[in-house]
Amino acid sequence: MTDWMQERLHADVAQALRMQEVLYDSATAHQRLRVFTNGRFGRVLTLDDVVQTTEADNFIYHEMMAHVPLFAHGAARRVLIVGGGDGGLAREVLKHQDIRQVTMVEIDAGVIEFARQYLPALSAGAFDDPRLEVVIDDGAAFMAREGAAFDAILIDSTDPVGPGEVLFTDHFYGHARRRLAPGGILVTQNGVPFLQGEELTGTMRAFKALFADWTCYLATVPTYAGGPMAFGWGSDGAARQTPLPVLQERFDAAALDLDYYTPEVHAAAFALPRYVQRLMP
Repeated sequence: MTDWMQERLHADVAQALRMQEVLYDSATAHQRLRVFTNGRFGRVLTLDDVVQTTEADNFIYHEMMAHVPLFAHGAARRVLIVGGGDGGLAREVLKHQDIRQVTMVEIDAGVIEFARQYLPALSAGAFDDPRLEVVIDDGAAFMAREGAAFDAILIDSTDPVGPGEVLFTDHFYGHARRRLAPGGILVTQNGVPFLQGEELTGTMRAFKALFADWTCYLATVPTYAGGPMAFGWGSDGAARQTPLPVLQERFDAAALDLDYYTPEVHAAAFALPRYVQRLMP
């Protein structure tokens, strides 16, 4: 009999992925980790039976979370990643040679150890880059403390249940705003608006109170079922208005070999469908 992993993140919708081979199935102090192979998506990572990332389509999520703010900013040197223990986001950020330091705050050391062993393609050597500093800490507690400012803060969180819930609060966003350097950009993972509209509305309400420029942008990731997913955007600078020719110039100079991001996709991602616009406060 074929085994299927059923994800029941949403009340009225579920998705199932066939598990060809279970490579790892255990529990850490915070959450249950599992990796299995799937014929279409390759190795699949789940936390508490919710798909987090896959070998096949992680490039979409990670490229859009990293390169949209970094190419828009144009001069980022220090980046903070909250979450991201699989290393995929760090992989993309570190492709920018002008980045001097990336700090990754991950609550669960087991996620990193697990990803390095069972999903090495996701980090692709990022954990060995001397520019990456890994801090094992609660992301909310880290953000609340005094510390250095960052040009970009990327919240690569799980969904707002369990340990990830605190990363979706007004207090957390306020602390993140304080840790941004002038002109800095905050980007958050905000789920699939068609199924998680309240999550996006809540974040946007907080961003509206905190930032001069606030919105979201979209990308379609196949394993995040329900339509395009949203990335929250908050900044007091004008980076979002960076003209397409400037984005193209920066992209060409960086000479990155990417599979989803282009300057045209970057610009188009901020064009929101009407149903998403209605979710904005």
